[in-house]
Amino acid sequence: MSDLRKLLRAEPGGTRLADIDPRSTPGLPGRRVVGDDRKGWSATEVAAASEALGGYQERLFASAKEGATRQRVLLVLQAMDCGGKDGTVRNVTQGMSPAGMKAVGFGPPTAEERRHDFLWRIARALPAPGYVGVFNRSHYEDVLVARVHNLVSEDVWSGRYEQINAFEAEQAADGLTMVKVMLHISRDEQKKRLLARLDDPGKHWKYNPGDLAERARWDDYQQAYEDALNRCSTDAAPWYVVPADRKWYRNWAVATLLRDTFADLDPQYPEPDFDVAAERAKLLAAG
Repeated sequence: MSDLRKLLRAEPGGTRLADIDPRSTPGLPGRRVVGDDRKGWSATEVAAASEALGGYQERLFASAKEGATRQRVLLVLQAMDCGGKDGTVRNVTQGMSPAGMKAVGFGPPTAEERRHDFLWRIARALPAPGYVGVFNRSHYEDVLVARVHNLVSEDVWSGRYEQINAFEAEQAADGLTMVKVMLHISRDEQKKRLLARLDDPGKHWKYNPGDLAERARWDDYQQAYEDALNRCSTDAAPWYVVPADRKWYRNWAVATLLRDTFADLDPQYPEPDFDVAAERAKLLAAG
């Protein structure tokens, strides 16, 4: 496991969000390497990591297309409002082919989805073999929003942690590698980003008056997140907490986590089932 994954991994029973500074930059190379322009450095590093991810993605897709693997990768992003999920996706996946990706955003369940178990819509949205999936919010909403707003009883939401763990373990055994990231922002940073949306007419569409009601439940959400991290960070599907007040660090950290995960998987192009030299000779001879 890479050093950054070790630094950012949520340890079951030992993670306290209050102890993690949202403005911190764990694992960041020293000043000698980074220099003064950290934003510029981050943009360069993220672009390089994303290019590497594009290569990994292509090899993963090619291998699965030939039926050589059931490997697939899923990036799960959770955050408080204004946590930066959309910006993270834009930056981290810039080098990947849209043809090999599947991005899904989860809002309140539809009438049809409510007729099923809470994991039903999640299972239907998982990436196929060879694909990279991105979840903007996820099944964890059912132990976050559902808990904070008392949408279900405590007996119901408290039982979901084990259901989630069992579901994720089953998927991991079937070739799914999950990279679950909580983008951890401070209350002050959220206020700053909400004000920016109000001050910029081009961002008014991103503002929801209901965000203030959610903000009033900040402490409840922090506790709900903390419990989810402590109870659902497993070897099969670990959680990572990325300090996200600094956008440039957030982008670098998530890109690095994803790249290091792919490096461990090390997908390879499948071997051709034809004689390459013979086919080349025939093509040249054909004129």
